[in-house]
Amino acid sequence: MKGTDDGDDAVLSSGDVIGSEFAEVRVSVDHAGNSSRLCLEDLRTGRVRHLDALELETIVWLTDGHLNRLLDPSADRWNERNGDHR
Repeated sequence: MKGTDDGDDAVLSSGDVIGSEFAEVRVSVDHAGNSSRLCLEDLRTGRVRHLDALELETIVWLTDGHLNRLLDPSADRWNERNGDHR
């Protein structure tokens, strides 16, 4: 992932790393498309996800129950379907 902090015309800001004992994610802003998108990179796997404003707003409006189901690592992340045998 390439990034710069050269100003408004930067395609991708270099981002910050947010981490805990469970995960480390690089967070940056991608300005390359029609509108800016949040770029999230899982530093453990290298998996990248871009979220636009509508997707971010949807996360903000999730009920606690829906958010808790999304955060359950056994649902999608740490299971044999994804090749992870924890």
